[in-house]
Amino acid sequence: MVFDNLNVSVGVSEESLLIEKLLDIGTALSGTLDLGKLLNLILSKSREITCSDAGSVYLVDYSDDRPKLLFKVAQNQSLPNLSFREFAIALTDKSLAGHVALSGKSLNIDDAYNLPQEQPYRLDRSFDENISYRTRSVLVLPMQNREGETLGVLQLINRKRKSDLVLTPENTMEYTQPYSDWEERILRSLASQAAISIERSNLQESIELLFEGFVKTSVQVIEARDPCTFGHSERVAVLTVRLGEEINQVSDGPLGAVQFSDRQIQELRYAALLHDFGKVGVPEPVLNKAKKLYPWELEMMKKRFAMARQSLQIDYLQRKYQLLLEYSSNHSRSITECPHCQTLERMDLEMNQEIEQLQGFWEMVQEANEPEILHSEPLEKLHDLSKITYRDIDGNIKPLVTPEEVEQLLITQGNLTASEREIIEGHVTHTYNFLKQIPWTKGLENVPQISYGHHEKLDGSGYPLGLTKEQIPLQSQMMAIADIYDALTAGDRPYKHGVPTVTALKILRSEAAANKINGDILSVFEQHKVYESLGHTLDVVMELA
Repeated sequence: MVFDNLNVSVGVSEESLLIEKLLDIGTALSGTLDLGKLLNLILSKSREITCSDAGSVYLVDYSDDRPKLLFKVAQNQSLPNLSFREFAIALTDKSLAGHVALSGKSLNIDDAYNLPQEQPYRLDRSFDENISYRTRSVLVLPMQNREGETLGVLQLINRKRKSDLVLTPENTMEYTQPYSDWEERILRSLASQAAISIERSNLQESIELLFEGFVKTSVQVIEARDPCTFGHSERVAVLTVRLGEEINQVSDGPLGAVQFSDRQIQELRYAALLHDFGKVGVPEPVLNKAKKLYPWELEMMKKRFAMARQSLQIDYLQRKYQLLLEYSSNHSRSITECPHCQTLERMDLEMNQEIEQLQGFWEMVQEANEPEILHSEPLEKLHDLSKITYRDIDGNIKPLVTPEEVEQLLITQGNLTASEREIIEGHVTHTYNFLKQIPWTKGLENVPQISYGHHEKLDGSGYPLGLTKEQIPLQSQMMAIADIYDALTAGDRPYKHGVPTVTALKILRSEAAANKINGDILSVFEQHKVYESLGHTLDVVMELA
């Protein structure tokens, strides 16, 4: 068997070697999904089997109304230190690559400096002039998928007589030769295989972009229902990913053996972005509750206080009228000479005092409605308030503040009742049940479990499962620190103000000392200033005790 391009007789062993090399190339192409690596692999293997000195790969871009060729990869053995940058050219038949992309037919050129005048395409010699190079033989092939669509162009330059030759403008004519028909056939087959690999890579990228869009939309859904925590999921993801990257740099101690791959970092990011998705299952009034009483509850109570004030005034007016009526029926003197004026004045004073007391109770309700820690004195007054009654519009005696309202106002810390807190905490389970329905690909399958554990505490006091340190994934322990830090420092919540970084770190340290969060992870978070990835810096320089 004779291959003209080699100018030697090739035996069965050489043919077997070539077939084996082509099979190896196919295996390598099928095992690479990263587009950049894939294109470099396609070019380097094509150059290898054809003994080409240089080459480039173009991709066809149909993303807008004017299709383009993207110059993606270039290699040059004789000029190994030459740097290339990606750029785009118009997709026309005036360039070699453009002509091949549009026609779908390969070009096998003996000398690119001597092209037939009747052809529309020309070589842009300015590139050669800029790098002091001489392009001679060129093989340009379309990379087409199974539907015949051209995805890109493979361009090989200067078929050398020996692979180790270094070309210069002076020796190119001597050291190079045209590409043979055999090489063109082999490369055409390889280009088709490369196109399938590129298509697969593009499909993989499209799937990942699709999922990325789904994740971002999911986060937007969360924030649309809970606008007071806008940006929280993104910030927690930034902190958690940065923390994972910093832990990768730790070489000793309990975290020295921990190493997260790029895929695991991505898994960590998705888990952090979606850690609160279960809030879609929490009733909106509870989710957005800013104070102890819901707005409509406070409004109803305000109307009762107004009714109580009005009822009080009516009672006093009726008593005063009755007194004056009795006096006028028994005496002929003028009312202005009434000896009961002092009684009337005293009644006015009592009424004003009761109204003032009622106003004081209303102010106390407003103060107690704030989600702050209540001390013993307000608590006692609230208990007294529960005993006060008023007369409604139908004359019925009713409590001014219902037992349920008193219960809510008596919350000593925060703004949620026990039942409401249980509903809120249920978002973690909702998140897990949602995430486990997604058919996660390899390397991302732990997303549901990581999200599930971000509210667990090392001592077992967390929720929803009450797991201990050994049962909580390390990634969940990392996310817990990021979640707490952002909740402390964020100033976008109506029921609390964000605290400075120094204070947040001090609180986190106290949590670590109480065996709630992982102290080793917190040390990395603090020492490597992970919090600065959000733009936060220490407000003062001090040693945190």
